[in-house]
Amino acid sequence: MRIDVVTLFAGMFDALTQHGVSRRAREQGAWELVCWDPRTFTQDLHRTVDDRPFGGGPGMVLMAEPLALCVEAAREQQALAGCSASRVMVLSASGVPLRDARVRELAVLARQGGTSPGPGLGLILVCGRYEGIDQRFLDAFVDEEVSIGDFILSGGEIAAMALIDAVVRHLPGTMKQASVEDESFVDGLLDVPHYTRPELWRGRAVPAVLMSGHHAQIARWREEQSLARTQLVRPDLLQQRGSTN
Repeated sequence: MRIDVVTLFAGMFDALTQHGVSRRAREQGAWELVCWDPRTFTQDLHRTVDDRPFGGGPGMVLMAEPLALCVEAAREQQALAGCSASRVMVLSASGVPLRDARVRELAVLARQGGTSPGPGLGLILVCGRYEGIDQRFLDAFVDEEVSIGDFILSGGEIAAMALIDAVVRHLPGTMKQASVEDESFVDGLLDVPHYTRPELWRGRAVPAVLMSGHHAQIARWREEQSLARTQLVRPDLLQQRGSTN
């Protein structure tokens, strides 16, 4: 999978390329990351990428042209790398909430239709900063605006890293298939409580059913726990699940 990121702070993505599952997957060739700095596509002495908003108001707005040049360069490089297509996504608080189903869909698209053994769909993630991005760039270049929650971040980098991490772990060979098929949201419910050794910790015991070795009873307990936890924490998921059944 090829992922290009338009960002003013490329160093933040070291958290993905130098640590954990995403690092191992990158070293194994499951995905590739390329960062593009809009400042390199400016012409003025100060490498200006933002300006005051028309109409007044607080903050600064990212200018359209440096971002557009970044995206055009990224598209060209993705095509040369064999990507079947490129999809430009902006991480934005006003975007569509990112769901597990969309994450899995992106992982599938990323490995379909590319030049063998090259990638399929290439992602271009644009990280906003300051007050926002010139709407003309969004209208002309962006296919999808994505939000990771109803809150405001200082920029789109953390949200982009969350999206990348979520997608990468679904790429073939990155994780054991059982791990990604037995977790929250797979069947519209939250995951069950988990326990490990010791059997008794500070006066708290592991539920007896998990020590029984009775697989049918354990499966039934886990289903009940998953339903109960979802009802308590995310009842909206049960409503969505019911509407699709």
